[in-house]
Amino acid sequence: MTATDLPRPLARAHIANHYLRAGISGAVRQGADPLQLLAAAGIPAHWLDQPERLITEQQLSDLIKAVWRATADEFMGMAPSACKRGVFSLMAEFALGAKTLGGMLERSARFYTAVRDDLDIGLDLAPAQSPLVFYRLHLHRQFDPDHFLQEFILLMWQRFAGWLVGQQIPVAATCFGYPAPMHAAEYRVMFIGELQHDQPRCGFYLHPRVLQLPILRSDTELQAFLRDCPGVILHRPVQDNSVQNRVRLLLQHYDLRQMPELGEISQRLLMTPRTLRRWLQDEGTSVRQIKESLRREFALRLLGNEHLSVQEVAEQSGFAEVAAFCRAFKRWTGRPPAQWRNGRRSA
Repeated sequence: MTATDLPRPLARAHIANHYLRAGISGAVRQGADPLQLLAAAGIPAHWLDQPERLITEQQLSDLIKAVWRATADEFMGMAPSACKRGVFSLMAEFALGAKTLGGMLERSARFYTAVRDDLDIGLDLAPAQSPLVFYRLHLHRQFDPDHFLQEFILLMWQRFAGWLVGQQIPVAATCFGYPAPMHAAEYRVMFIGELQHDQPRCGFYLHPRVLQLPILRSDTELQAFLRDCPGVILHRPVQDNSVQNRVRLLLQHYDLRQMPELGEISQRLLMTPRTLRRWLQDEGTSVRQIKESLRREFALRLLGNEHLSVQEVAEQSGFAEVAAFCRAFKRWTGRPPAQWRNGRRSA
């Protein structure tokens, strides 16, 4: 995805009407006229009283922009103090200087910790026995009974992080520090991975290897991304419900050297090994091929990161020996890793 092919908002109305009242609540609490806010987004006022009426991504994007203008607050009047317009852009420019996704997450945490005292943000080790890390994004003392701002911040970081590294981030679980709300069904199309409610903190779990994904974007691309916000954040990618994609998402939660076998995978997906094997055969693949593609894709991305040696890339891609990695890499690309990297550098 480049600066010229950012995802465009879907014209189809598919977002719950709940987000109309939830999105303007902070501005209305500060005295803004709800009818003017809705009109700025091209939304008829009587839609507020039609819960079955769905809205488009563009309408919700325009509504958020109207709230930003009315409140002069990136937190939309839903926090104890305003967050000046442009703060996220400054953080994004600062974070772009990181080499990896992990560096970006750490930089964004340092930035917001310095400018806000109502956002608990940072990277933590997961509880004992868990192979994952936890990125907390928890709002304190918000005026956000509908959790609109909390949801938006979680979505913003996940989508922005994915855009920076050029792929959907394999989030193992997204956590919410409150019970499942009435509109919780919307979460299943907003967030990937498991949804966990009533948690101590809001945030999301990742496998540590994901933190090594290199940042791919330029400053020019970042400016285009920021101009398209929040539409580019609210865009919902097409859901891939194939069995092979379900297996891929499951395997992305594991170390590439310790991915489970067919029996454990089928158990996790609530089907028999025979059924799983047959479904994958019908889709033209297998567990072995999916594992191979995950290692290949990860290795190609890491090798584009100049600060990692070939040996480090081999280890993080799940290979016990560099020689085995080099043989596999030549099979994938037709060239040894060092030659492939030099070719990219020359290009």
